[in-house]
Amino acid sequence: METNVKTLRDSIALRWIVLVLLSALMFATYWFQDFFSGLKGLMESELGFTSEEFGRLIGLTTIANMFGMIIVGGIVLDKWGIRLAGLVFGGLAAVGGGITAMSAAGVFGHDHGTMLTMMIIGRIMFGSGLEITCVVATRTIVKWFKGYEMALAMAINIGFGRLGSALGIAVSPDIANGHVSPAVTFAATLIALALILFLIYTFFDKKLDRQRAGMVSENADEEEFKFADLVKLATNPSFIYIALLCVSFYAAVFPFIQYAPDMLVNKFGFSYVLPDDPASNIILFGSKAIGNSSIFLALFIFGLAFSMVPSNIKTRANKNISMVIIFAVFVLFIFLLKDTFRLWFSNGPKTASLIPLGTILFTPIFGNYVDKKGRGASLMILGSLLLIFAHIALSLFSAKILAYLGLFSLGIAFSLVPAAMWPSVAKIVPENRLGTAYASMFTVQNWGLGLFFWGIGAVLDLANKPDLEAIRAGRMNYNYTIPIFILVFCGIIAIFLAYKLKQADKKQGYGLELPSGQKP
Repeated sequence: METNVKTLRDSIALRWIVLVLLSALMFATYWFQDFFSGLKGLMESELGFTSEEFGRLIGLTTIANMFGMIIVGGIVLDKWGIRLAGLVFGGLAAVGGGITAMSAAGVFGHDHGTMLTMMIIGRIMFGSGLEITCVVATRTIVKWFKGYEMALAMAINIGFGRLGSALGIAVSPDIANGHVSPAVTFAATLIALALILFLIYTFFDKKLDRQRAGMVSENADEEEFKFADLVKLATNPSFIYIALLCVSFYAAVFPFIQYAPDMLVNKFGFSYVLPDDPASNIILFGSKAIGNSSIFLALFIFGLAFSMVPSNIKTRANKNISMVIIFAVFVLFIFLLKDTFRLWFSNGPKTASLIPLGTILFTPIFGNYVDKKGRGASLMILGSLLLIFAHIALSLFSAKILAYLGLFSLGIAFSLVPAAMWPSVAKIVPENRLGTAYASMFTVQNWGLGLFFWGIGAVLDLANKPDLEAIRAGRMNYNYTIPIFILVFCGIIAIFLAYKLKQADKKQGYGLELPSGQKP
């Protein structure tokens, strides 16, 4: 058992410094995961990619994880620790990003087949490291924040990832400036820089381990990995439901994000290029990419402020005053940039960034709510309902107002479910097996992601087969109705699984509906 001796994790400042260092890797890898979304049209016109080839490039990112790479990484994490696992798999993601960037630049050849093949190889290497870095980040947050602000910390970490997604989708066309290669090179460079920040984190982690040595009994967290642990997970009803919920929910979100900008352009008449208007881009340090990014960063800061400032104020009156002040500043911010947002919301990539934009604002708020009030399983049901509404609005209707509402609903769901899901896993699974548990969930999840990443592109080409020649010549638009409507069924399955999870929790008593730290 741990004694009352203070360690680095007991310092509020150090806990949050650690969170920032970890979240940089989440930010960079999620940027690289999703930035192609804003470049689909450019990849078709400049590189000659079809929708199926675009889907293959994105879908095969998950192939190694579909066949056990995450399980291997989870075992490595549980046996060898956070530091080695983070550096090895973060390095793998960085190398994969570099190969993808060199391929897009024509280093391995400019012919279509070679470029596509080498980009796929780079994405497979990136994907092999991506998920384990996410598991490392989640496992590390449990290590540093368990008993403190764990759900809020996880939510903020996820928020950094969504910020990377939003910026990757919205800003990559600005960085590309008519050519795919610069955007790919920039995305790969971000991963390398984030890996350096993780290396800095390892010094804090090593010192914490030295402090904890001798404070924990031999049997508490240092048991050797046994394959029987996988059997225990696979026979735990609560874990089965939450793992399958993870698959059905994310299969309806992540693949959709890759096609959302192109869908908005083809189905709702949005543009890939911003109009030639001074208000359409914010110029900062002579760069529209930096200026436009600053808007997303400001929105993320507002999200943090809404969730963190009131929660650290003791009196109800002062809490309310702080909320009013933050909200007033937020409204003023939106008002000052109203012309920019008006133009952005006629642009496919910028508008599609509403999906992760919702998470930037709401994930920390929902994470704080789960910490304080609980209701984890109930919130997963609500998030799944929002998912169904979003995909019905985007697939069966053509009104722009429904497109906006659908994207925003998807963004809220995308923040609500993860903010409740990941802390719930930490209640179901012992801490010393969380690496294996998260890795198992991500492995199953990647089957869903891989099939839908590739499948949407293939179904899109199949549904538009008679008109493909005219579409690629620019005389017609893609019809996205069938590929997007398929995702409604994922939401229906997610609701069923969330309901079964809530039932199982009543029997097994993990306390998923209780606040953080409260025992059932």
